[in-house]
Amino acid sequence: MAMIAEKMGLLLINLGTPNSPKRKDVTRYLNEFLTDGRVIDLPWLRRQLLVRGIIVPFRSGNSTKLYQQLWTEKGSPLKYYGEQLKEKLQKQVPEHCTVELAMRYQHPSIEEGLKNLLALGVDRLIIFPLFPHYASASTGSAHEEVLRILRKREVIPALSLVQDYYDHPRFIDGFIQNAKEFDIDTYDHIVFSYHGLPQSQLEKADSNKHCLQTPDCCRTLGAHNRNCYSAQCYATSAALAERLQLTADRHTTCFQSRLGRAEWTHPYTSKILKSRAEKGEQRLLVFCPAFVADCLETTIEIGDEYKAEFLEAGGKTLDLVPSLNDAEHWVQAIREIINDRTALEL
Repeated sequence: MAMIAEKMGLLLINLGTPNSPKRKDVTRYLNEFLTDGRVIDLPWLRRQLLVRGIIVPFRSGNSTKLYQQLWTEKGSPLKYYGEQLKEKLQKQVPEHCTVELAMRYQHPSIEEGLKNLLALGVDRLIIFPLFPHYASASTGSAHEEVLRILRKREVIPALSLVQDYYDHPRFIDGFIQNAKEFDIDTYDHIVFSYHGLPQSQLEKADSNKHCLQTPDCCRTLGAHNRNCYSAQCYATSAALAERLQLTADRHTTCFQSRLGRAEWTHPYTSKILKSRAEKGEQRLLVFCPAFVADCLETTIEIGDEYKAEFLEAGGKTLDLVPSLNDAEHWVQAIREIINDRTALEL
């Protein structure tokens, strides 16, 4: 009896983007994003009042201006590169696999992406979050939304969830490839900047009572902190530094994009950049390995805002290594990561 090839659906998931840089669309996006209980982990009513009554009304105006700076003729870079990645990946995977793109917030939604794949009668779903490092607020939220939608169905396909790939050789190689356009030796210091998290969320994710017990608890990754977002980020930095042949004093890991007054993951990128300038360093090269597509946090926050702060503090050059976007080596890397993480063949 002939074997029937398993029909697969591959869903790429990124965080999301407003439908347009108009304030009403930015407000809609921020409300959906920030009222997610995994993003702001407060009780439902307090979270709604805080986000809809305080944060978004005060934040949406400035956020709209930033999205207007970010927007291109092709729209939001994060969505554009996601669509390009989907199309290129579709050409690389076997015929029995269909690729869809989804956003955790706004469009195309996870529900829309799953609906398209399920309509094809797929036997297996592969969920690939475009977040290299696991955090409850990103990968955890995306996986939860997938499960929420699938639980309504009478027949649920076999499901493969990719959790992380922060140290996968092909992921690391992607940023090494992108860094080749820069002469590393000409920079005074290399900065690895990641999206921050509230320290309280790191502590909640720690079941081994390891978090913050020592000043350098995140610097070494092991079984005790395997799922720690911060420790995974430091592991990425270590892998990149090894490939770039950087000594310990030539690079720093730090965290950006704080919201509110609570303590977030230390050290803060803005403070690191200022301290490097105060030490007389004038040329910095910044990697943002938590972001596989250029977005507000890379192009605007690092490339414009933090660069201006560094120059004002006395620095002369701050260059940003581009994200992986839709590069061919990233397309190939995704296939290999899925094969390694799920034991499937794409």
